[in-house]
Amino acid sequence: MNVLVEIRRRRLALGIPLGELARAVGKSDATLSRIERGQIRPSYDLVQKLLAYLEAQEALAAPRLTVRDVLNASVVTVDSAATLQVAAQRMESGAYSQLPVVEHGRVVGSLSESALLRALGRSNGRRVRVREILESAYPQVDEEFPADLLPGLFARYPAVLVLRRGEIRGIVTKADLIRGLRGTALRRPAPV
Repeated sequence: MNVLVEIRRRRLALGIPLGELARAVGKSDATLSRIERGQIRPSYDLVQKLLAYLEAQEALAAPRLTVRDVLNASVVTVDSAATLQVAAQRMESGAYSQLPVVEHGRVVGSLSESALLRALGRSNGRRVRVREILESAYPQVDEEFPADLLPGLFARYPAVLVLRRGEIRGIVTKADLIRGLRGTALRRPAPV
């Protein structure tokens, strides 16, 4: 797409008057008007200034998403003392691919489908307890954690737990993040 057409489209989408954009980049209204109409070819530096200003304004206009905006408040857990059969039934009934594991109300680890399948495939798999195949716990964040940092966590973990004062308030999986982002850009506001 032509960058000049894109600049005009973005300026209009943000509701920025031509004069405001001109002042922001140190040019006259007439010069920017001619640039937008394709009568003048701007320098590379000017195009970069225009785009930088528009991107900063878009960041301010975009809502700052937090984990609270994308979390799933319905958290299904499995107790560490449960048998693998109980864990498998819980995962199957809710179509979960992983579950947080708790012991006396505290998160102590996680259980994935992969670990469950490996253990159930063994001859004594039906008698094994969840605590015996426990995997590491998911990262824990509070409700105000910036949602734009979640993709970095999802590169290593399948889920993130949301806690308030040590109590589980929700969980965020990749699917939850995708659902929460429908139509919303994942941007952080520019520093004030």
